[in-house]
Amino acid sequence: MTATTTATTAAATPTAAAATAGAVTTAGTAAVSPADRTGARTDEAASVISGARERIDALDDRIIGLVQERMAVSAVVQEARIGSGGRRVNLAREMEILGRYRDALGKPGTTLAMTLLELCRGKI
Repeated sequence: MTATTTATTAAATPTAAAATAGAVTTAGTAAVSPADRTGARTDEAASVISGARERIDALDDRIIGLVQERMAVSAVVQEARIGSGGRRVNLAREMEILGRYRDALGKPGTTLAMTLLELCRGKI
């Protein structure tokens, strides 16, 4: 029996349809329950995790948009600085940024700031 036939047969009976509701199927694989997708041991925990993951995904989308906006603004700053005869990178300013991220997020904040700076100004 193929995955399509299995899905059609399962949907034909109310009990089977209820058992597979919300499950993901692909050719040759069994249905995966919400608890299996999240690593939770109960459906209630799986629901909490799924909701939190949706929120995280939305936050990630916003963060990515903000990083892209920061990259565009940084390009304007670099263009103005270089256009006026200045250097591409202002190390004093970068140290301020590194300090702000470190103070707010600890040592991993420094790593995050370095990544942002590299994204915005390129490698030095």
